[in-house]
Amino acid sequence: MRIQVELAGGDSAETAEFLKTRGSLLLRLKEWDDHEGWRLFFDTYWKLIYGVAIKAGLNHAEAEDVVQETVLSVAKKMKDFKYDPAVGSFKGWLLKLTRWRICDHLRKRRGQSTAGQPADDTARTPIVERVPDENDLGLDRIWEEDWQKNLMDAAIERVKRKVGARQYQIFDASVIKQWTIREVVKNLGVSTFQVYQARSRISKLLKQEVKHLETKFL
Repeated sequence: MRIQVELAGGDSAETAEFLKTRGSLLLRLKEWDDHEGWRLFFDTYWKLIYGVAIKAGLNHAEAEDVVQETVLSVAKKMKDFKYDPAVGSFKGWLLKLTRWRICDHLRKRRGQSTAGQPADDTARTPIVERVPDENDLGLDRIWEEDWQKNLMDAAIERVKRKVGARQYQIFDASVIKQWTIREVVKNLGVSTFQVYQARSRISKLLKQEVKHLETKFL
């Protein structure tokens, strides 16, 4: 069973509320003491930033640094960020900040290699040879490919905290691992009704969580 998450455009009133809610959280992020807003931001996007950094050719430690540096950049620059869908999205702005941090690390590594210092295996990738031309990294494509998957992963983590472990286990086996109904019933010792119930409830919650995250950041 494939999880389908359809986010309808809605009427003008719904669209206005959508923009109001998203803009509200972006405003909250300008306040350093808004721990809940920052927690939601970090929980939603750290894996995306980390994964894109890895795909750009960085190693684990460098990718972790990119996450921390990007979050700090967001915190410092949020006061100057003006949310205007006609000008640009938060999604695009976050990519720009992430791209800068990635390129900083690739330039630093290239400089070390040029100076005769040993570089690790990841420094010998074609990507590094193209630095500092950040337009050649292909980050726009990677970012787009990973964006929705990242939102789904973040939504799953939030749903896990809302449902029982047993019910999520049934959903995980049936939907994510794609076991047949018969396999789930046999291996988990549950009824067919419990399988359908878990699939229906958690699929609905996932759609709600993805929509919730989409309305917070886009």
